[in-house]
Amino acid sequence: MKVLTVFAHPGTASFCHAVLERFDSGLRAAGHVNDIVDLYAIGFDPVIRDRDSPNWMDAGAPAEVLEKMRLRERLLESARGPLARFGMRRFLGQRDTPGIIRLLQERYRPKDVRVQQAKVARAEALAFIAPVYFVGFPAMLKGWVERVFTLGFAFGLTPEGWRGDVRGRVPLLRHQKALIIQTSLFDKRTYQAVLADAMKVLVDEYCFRFPGVQKVERCSFHAIYGVDDATRHGYLEEAYQLGRAF
Repeated sequence: MKVLTVFAHPGTASFCHAVLERFDSGLRAAGHVNDIVDLYAIGFDPVIRDRDSPNWMDAGAPAEVLEKMRLRERLLESARGPLARFGMRRFLGQRDTPGIIRLLQERYRPKDVRVQQAKVARAEALAFIAPVYFVGFPAMLKGWVERVFTLGFAFGLTPEGWRGDVRGRVPLLRHQKALIIQTSLFDKRTYQAVLADAMKVLVDEYCFRFPGVQKVERCSFHAIYGVDDATRHGYLEEAYQLGRAF
């Protein structure tokens, strides 16, 4: 199986990185192909900026939605000075809003996002390894999801979806599974009693199941600073076995 593993922790000597290494070893021992994306190592930018706008446009959106975008007007207003506005008018030509959207998407989609989307598209399954930050993913990984799982790539919208109906979201991902492995500060009792349900809804369901991943599994290594060495070694062995059984 072709697996894409996305890793988000700044420390190469961290326990979280050791989990990554053991998981990768297990995958390879089982004959899987694992492509690792280390978000800190590649300096991935997790912040959505203006350059991401073409990834959140839909030339097939309902006419009233396209009209409310005022896309031509906004682009002309963003061009400062007479020469810039002249150049923008020539660039836009006589295209209508759908035509402008297609032009922007053809020429100006961010390259770093396209690279990541190609990796996602090649994978049959996904894995994510990161610590728990504020009942979810760290900003680096959350930003990766937000910038990479874009409209038209990870999901689409029906006309009803554009008008606000959450049932109008169309899943476009076709991966067999996603495995989430997270290290945490607090113990298992805390997560089961207070945090697990929230994380399941926010991360498992809306980040992955909603865009179409067929099965989402989760493994947590709790209280990594509070457990003894034997438990930590047990965690690493479990990470290896997760790879072997993937």
